[in-house]
Amino acid sequence: MKKFLSVVLSVSMVCAALTGCGTKEEGLKKITVSEVTHSIFYAAQYVALNEGYFEEQGLDVELVNAGGADKVMTSVLTNSADIGLAGAEACVYVHAQGKDDAPQVFAQLTKCDGSFLVGREKVDDFDWQSLKGSTILPGRKGGMPYMTLLYALNKNGLEVGKDVFFNDTIQFNAMTGAFLSGEGDYVTVFEPSATDMEMQNKGYIMASVGEEAGEVPYTTYFAKKDYDPQILQKFTNAIKKGQEFVDEKSSEEIAKAIQPSFPDTDINVIQKVVERYKDIDAYSDCPVMEKEDYNHIIEIIKNAGELEENVVIAFKDVINNTYAEISE
Repeated sequence: MKKFLSVVLSVSMVCAALTGCGTKEEGLKKITVSEVTHSIFYAAQYVALNEGYFEEQGLDVELVNAGGADKVMTSVLTNSADIGLAGAEACVYVHAQGKDDAPQVFAQLTKCDGSFLVGREKVDDFDWQSLKGSTILPGRKGGMPYMTLLYALNKNGLEVGKDVFFNDTIQFNAMTGAFLSGEGDYVTVFEPSATDMEMQNKGYIMASVGEEAGEVPYTTYFAKKDYDPQILQKFTNAIKKGQEFVDEKSSEEIAKAIQPSFPDTDINVIQKVVERYKDIDAYSDCPVMEKEDYNHIIEIIKNAGELEENVVIAFKDVINNTYAEISE
């Protein structure tokens, strides 16, 4: 019996090591991408997946929903995933710790916060000052949803703990459910959840956090510095092609392209969400990150108290635009 198990394990290990073993098509290189959440916010990624752009580059991409940027980073550091999709802050934090194997961002996917502030009652003319005295579910402390919301509040002269209150004890994936169960007065929610809540009259979109906080490299791809450069280039090529599709096509065409990634969401809802994200200019049209935008994310992180004012995390250490700049 032991000999049998040993043989089975040996065969399994050999199979896993072979290129194309367990892939959709023979010859494709299978890679795992850990995404922070599953959202229409990442339309270009799902276009690349469903339109065959990854396969054109010889890649078989498997998506895994980690449910939080910290979990995405852990999966990359432990080699559970090849590539991570989350906010650039995840890499900034690891670099701030001085780790030698700190991953680098190699492509940018979105350029502002994709979450929306949702309340319990419909409001026609929302004013940020109306939040005074309320409790908001902002996400995990130190995460981008938390920090960009805090930045937007501070921009409007509101201080957390004095004018408004945060309940940051709830896990990212559980926030919507907690709000629907009665926790908090407001919650920040990604799409399509925000629109679903509104259509069911269970919550109402007050404002776009991204529109208020300004342009920032909100969602990025990162990998370890020693990860295969050829795969990173191929991956970036596919993402860029997906970004061009999203930039050039209508909301209806984009909705049809990404619907296979959201089988439980009505096509009309997907289209409405895509239009909403286009309206706030959330989608990046190329994977290159600009230094000015990186500096803004550092400003937001320091505003949240997650980095000391005198700490410098250089752009060149965290961001590697090589693949994005020469992508097809």
